[in-house]
Amino acid sequence: MLATGPHIIVWAICALATAGVIVRPLRWPEAIWACLGPLLLMSLRLVTPAAAGAAALRGLDVYLFLAGMMLLSETARREGLFDFVAAAAVNHAAGDPRRLFLLIYGVGAAITAFLSNDATAVVLTPAVYAAARKAEVDPLPFLLICAFVANAASFVLPISNPANLVLYGDHTPPLLRWLASFALPSILSIGATYGMLRWTEGRRLPQLCRREATLPPLPAGAWTALIGIALTAVVLMTVSALNIPLGAPTCLMGLLTTAVVLVRRREGPWATLKGVSWSILPLVAGLFVMVQALQDTGVIAALARLVSTVLRQAPATGPWALGGMLAVACNLMNNLPAGLIASSTIAQAHPSGRAVDALLIGVDLGPNLSVTGSLATILWLTAIRREGEAVGFWRFLRIGALVMPPALLTALAARLLWAR
Repeated sequence: MLATGPHIIVWAICALATAGVIVRPLRWPEAIWACLGPLLLMSLRLVTPAAAGAAALRGLDVYLFLAGMMLLSETARREGLFDFVAAAAVNHAAGDPRRLFLLIYGVGAAITAFLSNDATAVVLTPAVYAAARKAEVDPLPFLLICAFVANAASFVLPISNPANLVLYGDHTPPLLRWLASFALPSILSIGATYGMLRWTEGRRLPQLCRREATLPPLPAGAWTALIGIALTAVVLMTVSALNIPLGAPTCLMGLLTTAVVLVRRREGPWATLKGVSWSILPLVAGLFVMVQALQDTGVIAALARLVSTVLRQAPATGPWALGGMLAVACNLMNNLPAGLIASSTIAQAHPSGRAVDALLIGVDLGPNLSVTGSLATILWLTAIRREGEAVGFWRFLRIGALVMPPALLTALAARLLWAR
């Protein structure tokens, strides 16, 4: 059934839409290209509107999660929290750009671990841009930290990346078992990514930067945003331990924090809502629909057979191959749909726990190769464009080709050779 004409057309449309997201012809936003694929599939009657709607609805938890994080970020930005954090970072660096680089990387790893990689892209990126401006240095080497650490630290905990929960579904391991499997791989991934990123970007760092910045006053709204972000981290840890989906609690925390700030200021919500990059939501919905279309062509069944064959014929090296293959695939279709496809494949193939863990590492670290590999990196792109910065596909790929492979190999080795 995989070679029929309609199925080939479905694959071609999905491939072209994905290419549009990556290349951005005519400089149209990624969301337009992600939505053109499903619209074309429906117009050719290859996917019914009902099936497309059902597929898009399956992403509801992801949409709620993203909406909550974006509301928290926009509220914090408008209330001046990022300016305060930026000045504090500059003062702590004491005129040493390398210390500032390390400080930002450490903060990014912590935010990713406890709030998710999407939070790092959405919340940390504007603060880092402000810090670089206050330090009077080129922002780009420091902004790149936000993109790379968001994926490097994205399997410290189950909540560190929504793709983790997508891949495991209702079978996410308990926290202690998760740490037993991924603590060492995470540490090595974070360390390897820092070392390679510091090597690739170190030559662009100046010898000195501004030693001191005036700490702006922290208004009540900024304190409210800070408390809201901290409470959100606690809520996410709690609901994750209880195997409750993260989307609704995150959205609720974003709405509550924003509402408290607006009520205190006696302002309407329109300015805050206008500042949120809502286009990311239809982009994700388009990805869900295209995954469903591919699933309907029999791709999942074929992949399940391939996984079973690989693990049966090469039980020792099979997990390595699967992790590497999925890491590359994430850069061809984004890690969210890749994780969805992998999850469906796992449900049919029933591979070993080590193989599933290798797939998770591939889903999380593979996206550090290209700028469209993960949703977090796309969010990061949106954030830096808002500040007037830009990173092209090929420029990111040149850096990612050096940064991603060492982290992927060391993490896979730690999980498949040493971790139990």
